[in-house]
Amino acid sequence: MEKKPKFYTVWEGRKSGVFDSWDECKKQVEGFQGAKYKSFDNKKEAEEALKENYWKYTQKAEQKQMKIPAKAFPPPIVESIVVDAAWNSVNKDMEYQGFYLKTKERIFHKGPFPKATNNIGEFLAIVHALAHLKKHNSVLPIYSDSRTAISWVRNKKANTKLDESQGNPEVFELIDRAEKWLKTNTYPNKVLKWETEYWGENPADFGRK
Repeated sequence: MEKKPKFYTVWEGRKSGVFDSWDECKKQVEGFQGAKYKSFDNKKEAEEALKENYWKYTQKAEQKQMKIPAKAFPPPIVESIVVDAAWNSVNKDMEYQGFYLKTKERIFHKGPFPKATNNIGEFLAIVHALAHLKKHNSVLPIYSDSRTAISWVRNKKANTKLDESQGNPEVFELIDRAEKWLKTNTYPNKVLKWETEYWGENPADFGRK
């Protein structure tokens, strides 16, 4: 009997994402301290899991229906920057923005940029916020609801599969600038995960769901 293929979701590893073989998954998690990953029977479920909290999918069977206690996620730090991106599934345009959480004041907004992806927007938003805070000598933390983008920032590399085409040179110029900034700058700011399940929508969300 032919063995069914497995898909592997890596929340934390050398690279986060969904991998279609154990060998590829192993490269990301073996020897990586605190690696978080799990196998799934189909790709769609694996991709959906990547957008969610790791613990939601790794509790013991008898605990699967139990929600993680809210106290496990204390309220977000009010003195912080929150960022988010929006992607139009029809025309493929992307834009991103950042807000000061305490006052809900919008600090920056960029786009729309044609033929991009949401993950690229999330990545650019975080780097934009880091550069903005460094310019103002601020140590405020940054919140993003994208684990993928946070991992890209940590690795100083946008691991996108998007092809550079004639219609999106500006996007790839921005990615190149962002990666160079990460490789040539240090910063004290923490980049944290916005826990939507416990805190509600990210205040920087574009509200187009």
